Amino acid sequence: MSRHSGEHPRLGALDVCPFIPVQGVDMLDCIECSKQFASRLTSELQVSVYLYGASATQEHRKTLPQIRAGEYEGLQEKLAKPEWAPDYGPAMLMPTWGATVTGARKVLIAYNVNLLATKEQAHRIALNIREQGRSDTEPGRLQNVQAIGWYLEEANIAQVSINLTDPDVTPLHSVYQECCNDAKELDLAVVGSQIVGLVPLAAMLETAEYYLQYENLFILEEDQKIRLVIDRLGLNSLGNFNPKERIIEYIVNEADEDGPLESMSVKDFVLTVAGRTPSPGGGSVSALVASLGASLSTMMGFLTYGNRKFSHLDSEMRLLIPQFYSAMKKLTPMVDADAAAFNRYMSAMKLPKSTEEELQFREKMMKETLMMCVKVPITVIKTVNNVWPALKKLAEIGNFSCKSDLQVGAKCMETGAWGAHQNIMTNVDSIQDDDTKAEVHIYVSWTMQHPPKMPEKYFIWQMGKVY
Repeated sequence: MSRHSGEHPRLGALDVCPFIPVQGVDMLDCIECSKQFASRLTSELQVSVYLYGASATQEHRKTLPQIRAGEYEGLQEKLAKPEWAPDYGPAMLMPTWGATVTGARKVLIAYNVNLLATKEQAHRIALNIREQGRSDTEPGRLQNVQAIGWYLEEANIAQVSINLTDPDVTPLHSVYQECCNDAKELDLAVVGSQIVGLVPLAAMLETAEYYLQYENLFILEEDQKIRLVIDRLGLNSLGNFNPKERIIEYIVNEADEDGPLESMSVKDFVLTVAGRTPSPGGGSVSALVASLGASLSTMMGFLTYGNRKFSHLDSEMRLLIPQFYSAMKKLTPMVDADAAAFNRYMSAMKLPKSTEEELQFREKMMKETLMMCVKVPITVIKTVNNVWPALKKLAEIGNFSCKSDLQVGAKCMETGAWGAHQNIMTNVDSIQDDDTKAEVHIYVSWTMQHPPKMPEKYFIWQMGKVY
């Protein structure tokens, strides 16, 4: 470390090791992990370790810039001060290592905006936007943003190097647009940007929504929204941005993106339903039929939208189509959810009941899994009922050449909701516990008040009745 130099601030050979909750853990778990890591690093390598973020023990050393101040070169002097004694390890400099910072924090986005400019000009923009600003009396414009300017020799460009420590407060597009605005005032060219490491899906989709509204675009598919963000932010400017390798949720959930039934071919699903097993059964089929109805409604909407003959309806289609598309996306996973709920209930029934403890556990699991068996079809019914008004409007104004498609779609959704209702009624008969039965009857009452029936009047067309 004594011979190391570079643009990025650093405190040691392992500068920072954050622990971030992504899936199946919370912030408290990560705080504990960071402390265990710090303790082990100290005991095995005798390294000085500071805690930061949610793990920080003192307010004046909670952020990385606070702890990194003075960097490696000023570390020996810092360690001599009582207020900068490390949280773990000796208060003495290890020349070959320096010190390490660890802690728990939310997902941070490391983000660089590319400029055809000098390092000094890039840093000027960084001072304008970062929360710290130039000083306590000259704060920057964006909260939860850290930034510096540097020059990237290998690409022959300058960059505003940014850390978004809370993307929920300051999203990607806000940072990019602020940099563009400042660059324009300085007569500088912005030539794309760069995400370093991984990025949450929510941050990408929020940026997509910004450009959809700002440019009055109409895009529903998630992959197209991601493509829009890649284009608008210029994320391919310094290398290919592959969403499957860079978006956290795509990496974590890659193996179970779709359920086993949802990912089957039509032929395999039909044969599976026809097998000598009770699952998948009527509940899964009802969910699938309902989702097909929503997809046919979506199809009709798209065959109306953008059609010159129906161009006067574009604004209305932009309101109607997302409702069917959203219902389709919500109903499709219910195919697997219903089968999973039934299988868990059957597993609970097979639990041992020899002792009082086993009997109580079995009853508890049967109650929980039976409620799952009820909640899935309730979701199907509610989802279908929510699109009836939109379906009525589509029937009144949509592309009449798709008449039979909408007829089939409506009947599919009606049948799917009817099947879900029958599924609930069947499960009610299986309930033994009075408390559970009362809870289920709340759901049953709701379905009785909202019967899954498509009124015939919803099918009045300009050219007459649909059926």
